[in-house]
Order: sequence, then C-alpha cells, then structure tokens
Amino acid sequence: MQDVVTVGEVDEPRPGPGEVRVAVAVSGVNPTDWKSAEGTAPLPHPLQVPNQDGAGVIESVGEGVDPVRVGQRVWLFHAAQDRPWGTAAELSVVPAGQAVPLPDSVSLDQGAGIGIPAITAHGVLTSDGPIAGRTVLVAGGAGAVGHAAIELAVRAGARVITTVSSAEKAELARAAGAHGVVNYRDPDAAAQVRALAPDGVDRIVELALGTNLELDLAVIAPHGVIVTYGAEPGGDPVVPVRRLMTDNLTLRFALVYHFTERQIEDAVREICDALEAGDLSPLPAVRFPLDRTADALAAVKAGAVGKVLVDIG
Repeated sequence: MQDVVTVGEVDEPRPGPGEVRVAVAVSGVNPTDWKSAEGTAPLPHPLQVPNQDGAGVIESVGEGVDPVRVGQRVWLFHAAQDRPWGTAAELSVVPAGQAVPLPDSVSLDQGAGIGIPAITAHGVLTSDGPIAGRTVLVAGGAGAVGHAAIELAVRAGARVITTVSSAEKAELARAAGAHGVVNYRDPDAAAQVRALAPDGVDRIVELALGTNLELDLAVIAPHGVIVTYGAEPGGDPVVPVRRLMTDNLTLRFALVYHFTERQIEDAVREICDALEAGDLSPLPAVRFPLDRTADALAAVKAGAVGKVLVDIG
C-alpha cells in the first residue's frame, strides 16, 4: 500500500453548484478503499484522495445550497465515488445530499463509520420487503456491515442470528443485539443455526458466498432469500441451480455503489431515524493518523476487528 498512497498537499477543492465543502475530522475506511488503492477497483481520476466515508463540519457551500448549512456537523458517504475528493484529507467536496446532518448525540467517530456499511446493510435487508417477524441470518456479524445489519434488523422487528469466527467477535455481535451467535468454523455450525431456527431462516445477509453457500443452503427456509454484498478472491462459486429452484430460493447480489437513488434515500432516512433513537452504535475504533493512511488501508485488508478510522489533523 505504501507505494501507491502518498501524503502531501494539493490545492484546496472548491464546492460547485449543489455541493458542500467539509472540514473532515475523521475518515472511515472500507474494503473498497484498499481495493481502489491497489487497483482492484478502478481509479476514476489521476489524483484520487482515498476513502468514501467520513465526518466533519460543513465550512462552505456552493451555489444553490442553503448557507444555513455552514457549521453543520455531518456524516459523509460516497465521497470518492467517481469523484477525486475522498475523506482522507483535511477538506472534501461532495454533493450536498451526501453530507447528512449528524445528531448532536452522535460522535464524529461514529459518524465516520456510518456511510457505506449502514447503507449497504439497509439495502440488503430491505431488498425483498419487510423483515418484521422474520428470522435473519447475518454472516460476519462483527464486521461493519454485519454490525449495522444486526442493529437495523432488530430495529425492524426481525429475529437475528449471526455467524462469527471468534469469541471476541461473538461479544461484538451480542452487544449489537443478535439473538443467537454461532461460530461458523465449528463443524456443526449449520446444526447450531438450525437449533436456533428449526423452520429455517428467511433472509441471509451474506459477505462470502463461496465460503458460506453450503451453510446457507443448509439453514435457509423455503422461499428464503440470500443477498450477497461481497465478492471473494479466487473465483466465483458454483451455484447449485436445482437446489435453489427446488425450494424457490432467491439469490440476489448487491453493490452499494450502484444502488438506486430511491434505495439511497430510503437508507439515509432510516439511518438518521435510527441514530436519533440511539438504535445504532459504533464498533470499537482502530485509529491511525493521516500520515499513516496507507497503514489504515492495510489494516482493513488484513481484517482488523473494529472500525478503522483515520484522524485528520
């Protein structure tokens, strides 16, 4: 990572029509950020400031944006999506709608970790209708998306089971409100999930389809839905069409960067309501200073437990 991420000074970005400029306090790091840095995901600009998510204070606005927004605490999302000004910098310029007011009760640290994980979780959970009264299985419940998925699903009235890989991660998942936690490395993991959900689970929030597909098929109820938001290295899984067809299962794919405008709006609205109600909580922070942004990206790639944050300034 050190050979592609450098720290230096560039000209200050200026907000154009419909945009705001944010003095970033904390930048949140997601898997797509290190993938972009390594070239796994394409870089759209010759100069690309890393990181999609962050939190800070609006310091100036472009034409068409209400000046009353200056001084507003905000959380940011999609800052580097087809734009050069990601959040790993003192200043970031984003469309006004991508700078969302942050309640006074929510810290900037938590705000920096909201964006991509919570929007992804909401979109995956709601892609096939309401989940109230349903049983949801969240793979990787201690990760940023999994953690948000647990909390949003519980808030929506679902019963949530999650899989994790360690006792430390199990505690994070329980703290998020999971009703049942299973270590997916246990030989009888599928049987443990079935014991918690004898009739099967209705929805599965999946991040590693190739690794977990057999477990998913062993525990899903007829007419259930598997939604995967992650792609694993090393090739795509073989999909057993007849097994999915027999139980009328749905296998769906989700990429937050290609969500519809309606999906984004619905997610942002629900996330804001959940923040106001205190129904979303932060993961433990793993912190890096700005001049160690490359190390922060590497930490996410290595699977750091908690939310990796970059402190600006």
